[in-house]
Amino acid sequence: MRAVLQRVSRAKVLVNDKIVGKIGQGILVLLGVSDEDSEKEAIYLLEKTLNLRIFEDAEAKMNLSLLDIKGELLVVSQFTLYGDARKGRRPSFIKAAALEKANKLYEFFVFEARKQIGKVETGRFQAMMKVELVNNGPVTILLDSEKLF
Repeated sequence: MRAVLQRVSRAKVLVNDKIVGKIGQGILVLLGVSDEDSEKEAIYLLEKTLNLRIFEDAEAKMNLSLLDIKGELLVVSQFTLYGDARKGRRPSFIKAAALEKANKLYEFFVFEARKQIGKVETGRFQAMMKVELVNNGPVTILLDSEKLF
C-alpha cells in the first residue's frame, strides 16, 4: 500500500463539480492499494499517517502529529500510485489491486481512521475527481507499506 501525504491548510475533492469531501487543517492522503495488500498494510499506513510528526509546534519545529493538533483527514483513492513507468512511455498498472479488493481496503482504511479521529472525509472511489488543496509548507511525504521509500 502506498500513500502520498500532503500537509494542508485546506483541501477538497469534487466529482462533477460538486464537493464530496472537504477539510481544513490536516492531511490529504492519496492512497494506492497493490494486489498484495491486506488489512495489515492498511493499519500500518494509517498509524504512520496519524502519528507522523509533520506539524509545527510553538517553536516552529515539525514536532506534532495529526492527532496532536486534532487535524482532519481527506482520503482519496489513487490507483496510479502503482503506475510503473520504468519501461516504455505508458505506465503499467499491473501491481495495482483489482477494483473490489482496492475498494475494500480503501474503505477499511477510512473506517479505521474514523474510529481514531474526528473528521475524515473522502473522495469517491473510481470516480473522475478534481482535488484542490493548499499544501502548507509545502510538506509532502511518501509512504510505502513495503518500506521501499
